Order: sequence, then C-alpha cells, then structure tokens
Amino acid sequence: MSKTITRAMLSEAAARKTGISKPEVAAIGEAMFALIGEALMAGEGVKLTAFGSLQVRPRAERLGRNPRTGTEHRISPRHTVIFTPSTQLRDQLDLAMSNAAAKPKPRKRSWDAEAAHPR
Repeated sequence: MSKTITRAMLSEAAARKTGISKPEVAAIGEAMFALIGEALMAGEGVKLTAFGSLQVRPRAERLGRNPRTGTEHRISPRHTVIFTPSTQLRDQLDLAMSNAAAKPKPRKRSWDAEAAHPR
C-alpha cells in the first residue's frame, strides 16, 4: 500500500464502512472540502473535533536563495494554511507510532500471497 492516501481511497473506504455508494460519498467529500476551502479563504478557522484545526496565517516577505547559483531573491508575502492536530489525534498518533516502532516489520516474500496482498 502506498504511503499517501488519496481522495479516491478515502471515498472508497468510507463507502465500504458506511454502506453508502461511492459516488454519494465522493460528492459528500467534495462538498466538505469545498466548504473548508471557502471558510479558509474567508479568513475563518476550521475546527474538526477529535481531528484538528486549520487556520490561515500570514507569511512575511523574506529573502530566498537559489541553492544552485546562490543568488538571492525576494519571496513575496503570502498566506498559508496551518494544521494543528487535536490532543486526541496527537495522543493516538504517538501511541500508534510507538507500537509500530516496537514491533519488527514482517518481511514481504514474493511467494507469500498474504504478505503481498494484506486484507
């Protein structure tokens, strides 16, 4: 499995868990992302309980440097989105990562179909 989860993967997993059709789940997801984007563009923060919050923060003008040539150039001021995980998500993540680090990872063998295609 890849290390990046896409919208399509999220929609498919949500459809399986809820029993709602994939197109309906995808439409709900698109609507949610659109609403979150609109709120952020209006300068509002977005709080997703038990997950985290998104906020727009300004970034000041600064000098950047081209790593190949070493020449400096001005980076204009801009805005960026900052994600802050909730305490609950942070605690769950810490627990999951410490458990994952404690367990040795099983080796995948080409002849082992279960290892190649986990359920």
